[in-house]
Amino acid sequence: MPAKTYVQTNINGEHVDFLCEPRQSLLECLRDIIGLTGTKEGCNDGNCGACTVMLDGIIVTACLVLGVEAEGKEITTIEGIAQGSTLHPIQLAFLEDAALQCGICTPGFIVAAKALLDQNPDPTEHEIRFWLANNLCRCTGYDKIVRAVQHAAEKMQEATV
Repeated sequence: MPAKTYVQTNINGEHVDFLCEPRQSLLECLRDIIGLTGTKEGCNDGNCGACTVMLDGIIVTACLVLGVEAEGKEITTIEGIAQGSTLHPIQLAFLEDAALQCGICTPGFIVAAKALLDQNPDPTEHEIRFWLANNLCRCTGYDKIVRAVQHAAEKMQEATV
């Protein structure tokens, strides 16, 4: 049995300690060890974006990051986007604009879209499509997803006025 590594990190604003094998991906650690199953496994080779999380504010595919690399890092998963029971505007927009179907890709899209809106609160359609290009959806097509991000950006701008 391979030796396990002790990892201390911050996930969704909470200090988390866990043990993992050096070969385990962050995705495996989040889902199987920590129990945060909102982050989905799609392709497990970094091509679909279903497992997108923020690592120190940068979006990454959790299937391509080792769990041991989380040491001392700040991680935001889909479970950390809402504030308690209050959904984030991007989550509300996905619901209101029917920007989801099967739900496998949805957490990755929402995390990536939130990261975009954190950096650029008023993105153009082109900027949204470019930013989300690493996330694949096999059900909805992308128009509803792009419209949901635009809708969320508008809501967020109205809230700051």
